[in-house]
Parts: sequence; C-alpha cells; structure tokens
Amino acid sequence: MTPRRTYVVACLAGHGIGPEVTAAASRALAQVSRQHGFRIDEVHPPFDGVALQRAGHPLPASTRSATRAADAVLVAGATAPALGGVMAELDLSVRVTRLLADGGTSLTTFSPHHDGAEDLTLEHAFAAARARGGRLVSVGVSAGWRDCVERHAGRHEGVGVRHVTLADALALLAGNPGSLGLVAVEQGVADAVAGAPALGGRHHLAATGYLSSTGLGLFGPKHGHAFDIAGQGIANPSEMLVASALLLDEGLGRRSAAVALEESLAATLGSSRRTADMAGSGVAATTGEFVDAVLGLLPSARRDTEFALGVPR
Repeated sequence: MTPRRTYVVACLAGHGIGPEVTAAASRALAQVSRQHGFRIDEVHPPFDGVALQRAGHPLPASTRSATRAADAVLVAGATAPALGGVMAELDLSVRVTRLLADGGTSLTTFSPHHDGAEDLTLEHAFAAARARGGRLVSVGVSAGWRDCVERHAGRHEGVGVRHVTLADALALLAGNPGSLGLVAVEQGVADAVAGAPALGGRHHLAATGYLSSTGLGLFGPKHGHAFDIAGQGIANPSEMLVASALLLDEGLGRRSAAVALEESLAATLGSSRRTADMAGSGVAATTGEFVDAVLGLLPSARRDTEFALGVPR
C-alpha cells in the first residue's frame, strides 16, 4: 500500500502546561514529517478548561467533530476531566504504551482496552513485530490468552513469539524495561506490566495510546497539566515527544519518522541540554531550547533510505 502524504492531527492542548508541550510537539511533528516526505495538518479545537471558558462546556460539539474527523488525536495531559468524553466518543479498543528508559532503550506494550478486543490487540501487536525485527513477547495468565496468541502466530509467519510468565516479566521489566522490546499483554495484568519499570526505581518516560477498529488513535503523555509551572517556559516536553513518536508509529504508520524522533529525544536526554526538572546543579534549558536540541539531531537520526525534498502538495 502506498503511504498517504497528508494527515490531519487534532491537538487537544487544554490548560496548564498543555499549550507549551503541545507547541513543542507541533514543532517536532512539522519538522520530522517534512524531512520524511509527508505533511501533518493540525487542528486545535478548544478542550477542557479552555473550552469551558470559551464555549461553556469542556467538550463542545465542534471539538467532538474535529476529533472524529482527524487521522489521530494528540492530547497534552492524562488528567484532563474532559478526556474521558473524548475516549468514549472514539470507541477505543486497544491500549498501547511506550516507555523510553535511560540509555534510549524502549518498551512497547499492547493490551486490550476492554473485553472482546483481544483479536484486534494481537493484530496490532503482530503488525508492529513484523516491522521491528520479527519478535514478540506474550505475557498472560490464562490458557485462553495463550491460545489466542498462538492462533495469530499461525497467521503471521516470520514473527517469533516468546511466552513469558507474569512473574518473570515483572522481574525483567523492573531491571531492564528495554529487554523485552515489544510485548502483547493480557488485559487483566496489563496495569501490573506497565507499572513494573517504576518498581525498579528506573527513570523512564511514558506515553499511552488508544486505538480504534477504524484506525483512529488517541495519544498522550502520562503526566498531568502541572499548573504550578504553567506559563514559565520551563516545562519538560519529553513525554509529549514520546507521545508524538507513538502517534507517528502506531497512529499514522510512519515508523521511520517515529524512530528518528525517539532517537533524537534519547540523544538529547543523554546530553547536558536538560530542562529544570532534570538539570540538577547544571544550567537548565527552557522548553524551547530543549526542543531546539532535539530538532537539531533529527537529520542524523534518519534510518530510512528514501528522501523527499520539501513538503508534498
């Protein structure tokens, strides 16, 4: 299938640091898409507290329409009260999480968001595995889950499946989240698997996406809106950039662009250019300066072979 050249992304910034980290994501998406030969058209409908001030409702009809019409939705925080309404509107079935750990190693997990979504979850997981080296780890506790995984494995030649017990998975994730790579997780134990890296005391960034049967997905960071630092230009946009990479990867199918963004972010985090919450005793970078550093590394992080000049029209 020929990849599309233009996509529409609905950006739900809300309030708090939402507008600042959304601006960072917009810059990253614009540059990485241009460098990889496609275009992202953004729409910014009012959302949550901003929408309440403007329209008297946190999720007005115009915002609902904009999210339904988009190819993907990017939301700036996980704690917005109106987020539940968006998720219900989009009929989301599969949860996908991306963890970026120290050293740049990453972990991606797929799990059903509700009962009956197992097959759709595994279709996404096996498709991702084919694009990432042909290896998939399965974590579950029931024979039914294992049987379902094996049934899908029979339809996806070239993907090797490794079944891991929950106890072994938790131990591996607490010590080295990147060691498992790509994981399909049974619904009942998905939260335990997603929280395991934190139990090991390892610093990591996290983003979550939700996918629907129609292909539309919603993506965002795990952090909240941090009202105490809003408007100061010091917010850390790292998790929002992880969410943007996840959107490119699982939402739009633009894996090479997603890899470039994630690798550039990991390299920046490993340098001295850090925002105030990570800088320690060093000189802190502003939100804009941190994004500048990430964008400056994008050209060297390209892993695809094609190259298109300019933005297709």
